[in-house]
Amino acid sequence: MARLSVNVNKVATLRNSRAKDLPNVYETAQKIIGFGAEGITVHPRPDGRHIRWPDVYELADGIKVELNIEGYPSEHFLEKVLHLRPTQCTLVPDPPDVLTSNAGWRWGGNEEILTHAVGSLKKAGVRVSLFVDPSEIEMKELIAFRDIGTDRIELYTEAYADSFGTDKIEEVTAQYKKTASLAHSMGLGVNAGHDLNLLNLSHFVSSIPEVEEVSIGHALVCDALDLGWQQTLQKYLDCLK
Repeated sequence: MARLSVNVNKVATLRNSRAKDLPNVYETAQKIIGFGAEGITVHPRPDGRHIRWPDVYELADGIKVELNIEGYPSEHFLEKVLHLRPTQCTLVPDPPDVLTSNAGWRWGGNEEILTHAVGSLKKAGVRVSLFVDPSEIEMKELIAFRDIGTDRIELYTEAYADSFGTDKIEEVTAQYKKTASLAHSMGLGVNAGHDLNLLNLSHFVSSIPEVEEVSIGHALVCDALDLGWQQTLQKYLDCLK
């Protein structure tokens, strides 16, 4: 059964809209964990528009489940992550001003930055995942990622979510199955995230049994506004069974 890591960035976005510490990110994360989440994901960005490094430090010090820190491997980002040593670091190829993650890593042109980042994180005992787009990634690139020490890939699932409920869903799902199977066959773990929700999650994880972890934030927080955290977490966990 895939594990659920909840991205709390949007909790911080709401907090940042007022000059008050409400909602409190740490307290909300602890509540989410209490309702069954098996991990917490954060993606601190250079402009601090949602989660901020003081939040990340507080979470790293206080939560008892896996912490997954996402981000572009700038020297500043790596310095912070290497100090905190979370369970997992998911590297994404986002430029600083992008609204949300919207592309996967390619090996060509990124050999130096990925080799350095993955090597540094692995030396510090941090599990490393690379964000990849199944519609673009090639087998030789997965091999290169593995050979520099990458532990897992994270499937960028926006295309899957966009195709869900259309006549393209089986074709798109097959591409995800192929990438997950290839990665698994060469020893890479498989995570997934981006636009997964209560409507499309069950189909995704049942179709791709290699998935070990899903990271969900935006949709889950939106559902919690309607249903509350406890009911929302239970519904997402039920989708993963």
